[in-house]
Amino acid sequence: MPTLHRLTATMGGFILVTATLFLAACSTPEQDHEMPPAPVRFVTVEPADVTIEQEYAGRVRGSREVEIRSRVSGILLERLYDEGQMVAEGDDLFLIDPDSYEIAVSQAEAELDNANARLSQAEREWRRVSGLYERGAVSERERDDAKSNLQLAEAGIALARAGLASAQLNLGWTRVKAPISGATGLETESEGSLVDTGALLTTVTQTDPAHVRFALPENDAATQRRARRAMVGSNSNFEQTAQLILPDDSEYRLEGSVDFTDATIDPRTGSVNARAIFPNPDNELIPGQFVRIRMQTQSLENVFSIPRQAISQDGDGEVVFVVDDSNRASARHVDAGPVKGDRQIVLSGLEAGDRVVVTGLNGLRDGATVDPHPQDGGDSNQSDGR
Repeated sequence: MPTLHRLTATMGGFILVTATLFLAACSTPEQDHEMPPAPVRFVTVEPADVTIEQEYAGRVRGSREVEIRSRVSGILLERLYDEGQMVAEGDDLFLIDPDSYEIAVSQAEAELDNANARLSQAEREWRRVSGLYERGAVSERERDDAKSNLQLAEAGIALARAGLASAQLNLGWTRVKAPISGATGLETESEGSLVDTGALLTTVTQTDPAHVRFALPENDAATQRRARRAMVGSNSNFEQTAQLILPDDSEYRLEGSVDFTDATIDPRTGSVNARAIFPNPDNELIPGQFVRIRMQTQSLENVFSIPRQAISQDGDGEVVFVVDDSNRASARHVDAGPVKGDRQIVLSGLEAGDRVVVTGLNGLRDGATVDPHPQDGGDSNQSDGR
């Protein structure tokens, strides 16, 4: 029994010492539990002028697309071009059997000769009768008849000349010519076919310059119109320029211009139709090709550009955290503008020299002390106005 009492006393002493050490640990000063300042990275912002560009999907079209139709009927004797080749204005494309039209020209020439002969006879008769009338040898009625015959002969000349011109015109139309320079399409009537007047034979598409049709979202179209009005007010020669991105993502070497923006919104798509013109001297742009149009939609002055991850949202709008000289982070509401690449444009709410937090935002509270470091190891101006 004495041994049991001694064991009990020893265990009680051990428990007491353990409890004492535990309480001592819990009594560590409160400052020992304070968390160190959260590390954050920031950029220092400065105002700059920024241009905003957007890209829109578009399709290449010829500046002129002309249907080639026969203007006379007959047998299509020959196609005089290779389908798909470039032709110049005035080049022969088709030959329609000219035989019947050559005969019509000969008939019209003969009719004109006949009319000339009648006119010569009427003129001789008029000179004879008018001389006799002056001497009182013929009546006034005979003189009037001679005058009428002369006038009819003169009218016959005009009619015969018109008939000859019509016959020659029809004969000329048997050679179907290109009305514009451009790329030819497939023939729609094969050689040997009997074609009627107005029959479609092929198409010619003028590819220089080339047109690109695209659609602007409603907001972008309104912005562009405001910019145009502002620029036209200061420069009557203002022209909206555009760049073209080809299907292989390369940039087309020649600059174009936007020459048309529709005044109405397409109710089916909520967009506004627009057109740009690009020089195409080497026929690099092919009608039907899908491309992208890059154009300037806004020009902003004295604004700030910050990385997109630096901005967040709360119930009152867009928020950024700014670090002051005492290394405290304060939340600040800003007026966010458009996005440019991976950067957010801020229209107001920032000042030159502000240090804007870009990393370490998780759990960051207004008024918290932070350990700030410049992003990328340097405290440089992050406003990109290019």
